[in-house]
Amino acid sequence: MRKIFLLLLLLPAFDLLAQDAIEYKTPPAAIRDLVLAKPTPSVSFDHDGQWVLIMERSSMPTVEDLAQPELRIAGLRINPNNFSASRASYLTGFSLKNISSGMEFKLTGLPSPLRAGNVQWSPDEKKFAFTQASTYGVDLYSVDIAARKATKVNKQPLNILLGDAFSWLDGKTLLYKTVIKPYSAAPAKPLAPKGPVVQQNLGKVAASVTYQDLIKSPMDEANFEFYATTQLIKNNGIETKLGAPAIYNSIDVSPDQKYLLIEKINKPFSYLVPAGGFNSTVYITDINGKLVKSIVNLPSSELAPRGNDNVLNAPRGHQWLDNQPATISWIEPLDSGLIKNNMPYHDAAYTLPAPFTGAPKQLVKTAMRMGSVRDINNDLFLVTEYSSAKHRSKTSRLNPNNGELDVLIDRSTDDAYNDPGTPVTDKNKYGRNSVRLIDGSKMLMRGTGATAKGDMPFLSSFDLTTKKSTILWRSADPDYELVTTVLDFDKLRFITSKQSQTQAPNYFLRSLQNNSVKQLTNFPDPQPQLRGISKQKISYKRKDGIDLAADLYLPAGYDPKRDGRLPVLMWAYPREFKSATDAAQVRGSNNTFTRIGYGSAIFWVTQGYAIMDNTEFPIVGEGEKQPNDNFIDQLTWNAEAAINKIDEMGIGDRNRIAVGGHSYGAFMTANLLAHTSLFKAGIARSGAYNRTLTPFGFQNEERTYWQAPDVYFNMSPFSYADKIKTPLLMIHGEADNNPGTFPIQSERLFNAIKGHGGTVRFVQLPFESHGYAAKENILHMLWEMNEWLNTYVKKAK
Repeated sequence: MRKIFLLLLLLPAFDLLAQDAIEYKTPPAAIRDLVLAKPTPSVSFDHDGQWVLIMERSSMPTVEDLAQPELRIAGLRINPNNFSASRASYLTGFSLKNISSGMEFKLTGLPSPLRAGNVQWSPDEKKFAFTQASTYGVDLYSVDIAARKATKVNKQPLNILLGDAFSWLDGKTLLYKTVIKPYSAAPAKPLAPKGPVVQQNLGKVAASVTYQDLIKSPMDEANFEFYATTQLIKNNGIETKLGAPAIYNSIDVSPDQKYLLIEKINKPFSYLVPAGGFNSTVYITDINGKLVKSIVNLPSSELAPRGNDNVLNAPRGHQWLDNQPATISWIEPLDSGLIKNNMPYHDAAYTLPAPFTGAPKQLVKTAMRMGSVRDINNDLFLVTEYSSAKHRSKTSRLNPNNGELDVLIDRSTDDAYNDPGTPVTDKNKYGRNSVRLIDGSKMLMRGTGATAKGDMPFLSSFDLTTKKSTILWRSADPDYELVTTVLDFDKLRFITSKQSQTQAPNYFLRSLQNNSVKQLTNFPDPQPQLRGISKQKISYKRKDGIDLAADLYLPAGYDPKRDGRLPVLMWAYPREFKSATDAAQVRGSNNTFTRIGYGSAIFWVTQGYAIMDNTEFPIVGEGEKQPNDNFIDQLTWNAEAAINKIDEMGIGDRNRIAVGGHSYGAFMTANLLAHTSLFKAGIARSGAYNRTLTPFGFQNEERTYWQAPDVYFNMSPFSYADKIKTPLLMIHGEADNNPGTFPIQSERLFNAIKGHGGTVRFVQLPFESHGYAAKENILHMLWEMNEWLNTYVKKAK
């Protein structure tokens, strides 16, 4: 019998210190049917817009699926039977649709049952490939578009734990990694260890984030080495080994397909950071795996200094330039990785072309931390730099011949209204995605198009000479339509995803030159039960004058005069800002189609609640002030303003309002219940409640516990557990893998509230991570939330 363990509760109908192991429950049928609705297929278009690949997605796994063998080491969750990530979702069906004729074709030769992933078109787009997972292995399949037939490629099973699952070299050749030994040869765990686990530090500063699933013992080290070591294979019809087996973190083929840029992981393995931060070596081989150039040995990222904009004092971001045959670039800190060091330039970028025998050339230096360097052509690069602490970003054009930067865009990262969007890329002569210029000086840009009326996505051109944007096309009421793919940069043919409050998202082909629109897909409404509800974006002010907004959902047919005031569920997630003006901007759109996933609060609109979703909870710290310096006050102002608004509208009953959130939203919820009496109940999912357990920073807080102990104490609802008397439902995944939100956070807050006589219930979901997956767990979570809301909010007096 399947049970939920560690269901701890304090309810009037039960004994004072009740502990139950109960069977799985299901929520009301209206909620159950919504969450179990069939997923809408995903799609992938070829570059020329001739074909659309339609991919059916798997539904929720079962608890039994999650309970399968799993290793949690080096920040990874490993399926030890098939050398892939555990807990993966899959594609369960493929079909090809010809865009011109509208005809849809099934594929032959597909494995059954299909459990596909990692779909990737070939460079000539005459094929696509995918991985197929089975119980004891992962295979690679290639599909010929003309023949519409799938063929297995590999002989040895793949290992897809680290890096990309595979890469195309050309239309006939694939690069992938294979298993070295079968799973049956995995290291045997001894009954007793050979000795204690010892860690030490000899004077180096190694402040670390509270990562989960780390290596904890020599046995973990042995397992990581066994499961992560792979053999690199090139397959053009024949499998050819490239080089010796190694732990490959990344492999990138040069644009001219003559070299491989490789990063491999070295020993010793870290006990403080995930695999991506282990000691490693970056080097270049020829296409047959022969060493050409060793670039750098990188130290473990556990030595990276904590704090916004601080980086490891080592080269980073090694990559090929997209428009050169074989030139690598990378970034190095000039400030020892410490942004506080006062100097005119903090980063520099370097390049090294084939045959990699010369000295690296310094390309450019930046005053802020460098984010990226992208070549557009021989004489033009785009360089981004940023300051996380100041919430700013800058994009400049670079003349590589003299190193001079010309600033194109300099903006607050919080300023959505003035976001010009991101450049649209096109395939260059090497088949790599690169920014393409129109008329020699203009880039196509696409963005969400935030406005005071809500998001209105756009396609624009940005002139690098005049630094001006020209809107070429913009979504218009009553639709929400955004550009997904540009097919023809000259004729401005592009594909959009279009939806409205009444129309499910589907894909359309637009041509601005011909002023034509063609619908490409016709996916049905997956949740028709929601179509009768109403949605509107409401606006209001908090006490310090900052404008706020929320998405308000009301039950189908609701009439305030006839039906009276409703109980309210408010769902939110706080966000930090450095500008009150930016915090006040409207985000989101009233024109989007309502489709809800398992974590949504909107389910309860079917149960007679008014739902305030995406309720804005900005936390602002302007100038030298930090947002968290008065975190609790600002939480309270946000909550009061939202409650006042729903009350003034004559819709919500201010005496029957619940607040809830996931992760940082759960942290918010517990704080609101600890410091206010505004709510009848709270729901906190997978949160962190004691900030001393995340002492080297959390969310966007860069100060450590020892630098700002009062901030850590005052922001921790655990510190005020004795004040939490409003009923609180806490839910947490037993295997939460998110840094900072260890399950012990919920366990300890539950015990603290219980110890002071509060009303609290703690539900720990077996095998679940930070986000939940299993059908039984999700249905039970929704049942718990529904019972809690009905008991303490809907039926409250």
